[in-house]
Amino acid sequence: MPSELELYIHQQIPITAAMGVQVIEATVDRVILSAPLAANINHRETVFGGSAAAIATLAAWTLILVRMRAEELSGRLVIARNSMEYQKPITADFTAIATADDLNSWDKFVAGLTRKGRGRLNATSRLLLNDQNVAVFQGQFVALANRE
Repeated sequence: MPSELELYIHQQIPITAAMGVQVIEATVDRVILSAPLAANINHRETVFGGSAAAIATLAAWTLILVRMRAEELSGRLVIARNSMEYQKPITADFTAIATADDLNSWDKFVAGLTRKGRGRLNATSRLLLNDQNVAVFQGQFVALANRE
């Protein structure tokens, strides 16, 4: 599934291909993405903050997408708001991880989406460098039911 999902992400969000994003793992419980420093480098030879935020957002978004697909839920999933805490510079290739444990109120999200056509969900992801946390993302996502 990771290669199929990676292709989908690169097609639907073209900048992810330029950023070198790879899907390492994608299950309903955990998503791990990786990205190279070289494609996301800034003038200080660390990862550009915008790239870090984009990949952290993508990890959380992808986890929700995978869970929605597993439960056969359809809808347009978008970010509504977010914050990012940068703890250390990212000086090499890095990973982003989002886990189901960090999703807030999945059942409420599903109920809102199926009953009202709109579900809201808070999600967290972490960026890791050599298996150490270097940044934390917190975001609120909204899924809007597809109306035919």
